[in-house]
Amino acid sequence: MKLEAKLFLYGILFFVPVGVIYALWSDGEPVGTLGIPLVGGLVGMIGGYLALLARRIDARPEDDPLGEIEQGAGDQGVYSPWSWWPLAIALAAALVFAGLALGWWLVGLGMVLGLVALVSFVFEFSRGQHAH
Repeated sequence: MKLEAKLFLYGILFFVPVGVIYALWSDGEPVGTLGIPLVGGLVGMIGGYLALLARRIDARPEDDPLGEIEQGAGDQGVYSPWSWWPLAIALAAALVFAGLALGWWLVGLGMVLGLVALVSFVFEFSRGQHAH
C-alpha cells in the first residue's frame, strides 16, 4: 500500500501548483482556479487513507522492491461470477441518471431499486441470521 499512497500523495505536489499557475494565467477563471486545487485535495485524501491503511496491514509482495512475481500467487479475493446483483445495481444507476432528464419520480424508483440491489449484493454470501 505504500506505493499507492505515495502515488496519490505526489498528486498534491502536481495539482496544487498547477492550480495556482492556472489561476495566474487565466486571470482567476473561477471553475479551473477552484477545481484544480480541489483535485489536489481529493488525491490527498485518498493518499492519506492509503497511508493510514499501509500502517495497519502487513507488507504485501508488491511493497518489496526485490519481490518476485510468484510471491503474489494465489487467491486475490472472493468474487461471485454468477451474481446478477451487479446488473441490478447498474440498472438502478441508469434509472437514476435517466431520471435526472426525464423526471424526479424515476430518480426515486432508481434509488429504491439501487438500495435493494446493493443490500442484496452485500449479503449474498451471508450465512446465519441474514441469509437469504
